[in-house]
Amino acid sequence: MKRILFVDDEPAILEGLRNLLRSQRKVWQMSFAASGEEALQILAVEPYDVVVSDMRMPRMDGATLLRHVKERYPRVARIVLSGHTELESALRTVPFAHQFLGKPCDGECLRSVIQRTCDLQTLLHDENLRRRVGQITRLPSAPRVYVALTKALSDPEVSLREVAALIESDMAMSAKVLQVVNSAFFGLPRRLSNMLEAVSYLGMGVIKNLVLSVEAFRELRGGEAAKGFDFDRVQRQCFVTGRIAQRLLSNRHEAQDAFVAGTLHELGTLILATREPLEFAIVDAQALAREVPRHVVEREAGGVSHAEVGAYLIGLWGLPYGIAEAVAYHHDPMRTDPTRFGVVEAVHCAAALASEAIGLAGFHEPPEPRLLERLGLQHALPGWREIAREEACRVEV
Repeated sequence: MKRILFVDDEPAILEGLRNLLRSQRKVWQMSFAASGEEALQILAVEPYDVVVSDMRMPRMDGATLLRHVKERYPRVARIVLSGHTELESALRTVPFAHQFLGKPCDGECLRSVIQRTCDLQTLLHDENLRRRVGQITRLPSAPRVYVALTKALSDPEVSLREVAALIESDMAMSAKVLQVVNSAFFGLPRRLSNMLEAVSYLGMGVIKNLVLSVEAFRELRGGEAAKGFDFDRVQRQCFVTGRIAQRLLSNRHEAQDAFVAGTLHELGTLILATREPLEFAIVDAQALAREVPRHVVEREAGGVSHAEVGAYLIGLWGLPYGIAEAVAYHHDPMRTDPTRFGVVEAVHCAAALASEAIGLAGFHEPPEPRLLERLGLQHALPGWREIAREEACRVEV
């Protein structure tokens, strides 16, 4: 049974949460704290899976509480639930909160977000990896892109389209910007996965805060990544994958989600290469020697692969579920029991075709033959390969 801790200084709010989620009592074990201090006392006694905290509280506000939770209990998912937070305060929680929800929040929405968070924790079942992912507040970005974006933001004449294009070419920056714009603090009626729309909505001021002040991103410095890890190559592979996936779908919204998922599909690789460089290098060498895909060796060694690691973080950040799902299953689309060619299937095929078109070193899997046969798409493969070749020639990240 999952353990959920709710924190709010208003007794009426806590009582309302009890009533709102009464139907979950057989599914979750729920506790309620009237302050940040009380919440930390509860957490010190027994483990919890999710903490849902108000933002504005006396003595210890939500950002401070979640910072302590992250430092002491990094495996715990952290959700902000607040209706009175200004943008400046909201940005303070960016390094510490995985998900943002606004008041009032109906019971089904709250239940769905918490359950989804629990499901994603189940997906990433390795405790050590969950703990390490939980500690992440900033993801490394390619030095060239980071410098280019910093320079662009200092130019008063720079266009939103130019800024969006720069952010879009970097998977770490893309993930963090989409996390923030899709938070409940902004009250959008729908989730955004289009980077130009996201940048347009946030505006240059917020983007500057994210990139420069809040330090959501940082340069990838020499010696940080696993030996032999080529960040620029991975960036190019991801961007090509996104472009291919986008072209494989006719539905505009699905195509946009496929583009974002494609550009983020190796986010887990970035995390493992920079957070666990020695282990990453060993796995990489074993995969090369055995001539098998790296994700196979990763699962043999730790039970999960870079795909699940990336999907876990994307899901906790609150990006659309379809994007997290596509990242999670980009090596194994049959696990979703596909009945149509959608975002998951497009990203899987695009990732395989991008690796083939770019000519990356190592073992490459072709698009899953069982998938193509089930959906009757064998005939489409030659045309898709031509699209992949076009995009590989066009994209230079």
